[in-house]
Amino acid sequence: MTQILTSPDGTPASRFAFGCMQFGGRAGERQSAEMYAASRAAGITHFDTAWVYTEGRSEQILGSLIKAERDQLLIATKAGYEGGAGAANMRAQLDASLQRLQLDMVDVLYLHRFDPDTDLRETMDCFAALKDEGRIRYAGLSNFAAWQVMKAQMAGLASGICVDILQPMYSLVKRQAEVEILPMCADQGIAAAPYSPLGGGLLTGKYAAGGTGRITEDKGYSTRYSPAVMHETAKALADLAAQRGVDPATLAVAWAAAHPAAPMPIISARNAEQLQPSLSALAFGMDAELYQAVEALSPRPAPATDRLEEQES
Repeated sequence: MTQILTSPDGTPASRFAFGCMQFGGRAGERQSAEMYAASRAAGITHFDTAWVYTEGRSEQILGSLIKAERDQLLIATKAGYEGGAGAANMRAQLDASLQRLQLDMVDVLYLHRFDPDTDLRETMDCFAALKDEGRIRYAGLSNFAAWQVMKAQMAGLASGICVDILQPMYSLVKRQAEVEILPMCADQGIAAAPYSPLGGGLLTGKYAAGGTGRITEDKGYSTRYSPAVMHETAKALADLAAQRGVDPATLAVAWAAAHPAAPMPIISARNAEQLQPSLSALAFGMDAELYQAVEALSPRPAPATDRLEEQES
């Protein structure tokens, strides 16, 4: 059974998380505070940031916002996107993150990406030591393949630590996580908090309407969401949403959350108005018929064995 992560006072993690990557960048302090307030009003307790986000401003802004209710919240940050997964780098970046957040401990520390040059035993031993020291409560991995996660699980056996939470990419136009990652999380009892449920904003429909954002302004995002089939899926989702009288962003986030592995999507935005359709997905009813209708809008990835005859209908 997938474990339920909690805040320090025992509050279970909310069904969605809010991602603070925009804090201090596309979202200034006022917009960040408004999105934080809207998230809390909707019942979100899980907030996600990283050492590398907006040169530290994301963590600084989040730290100032959570002061009055810190123990009710699940605060996650990430280390190792730069500098590798060695213990010295992980500790140095965590130290900086804690200072920015004005905290003595974070609930979740993620290794931000796989480091092929560092023995995972060193990384997992570091996680174990940080837990023992009371500086983190849960160990997480981000942007890992399933085999890399299982390698980390094995590497943690000696120090008695396992992976508590995984952060993969997952949306209607990025469904690779369905093949092995989400089933692995369910099997191993690992919580899943997937990011980009709106496909970098593609699934909001704004790009089809001539809007701008990360996909038009950032080369990495432009490449990630360049296949024509993704844009066709976004158009089909917008059409379906219009038929149902719902915002396409609400439909996209609710669909990602409805996967049988019960992932906790990480939602984000540049301002409170842009965030609202994603927050509305918390209360949206996604029945089996609608789930299947949305799923049919994009190609289902092949099973891990690549035996298409074994794929569920």
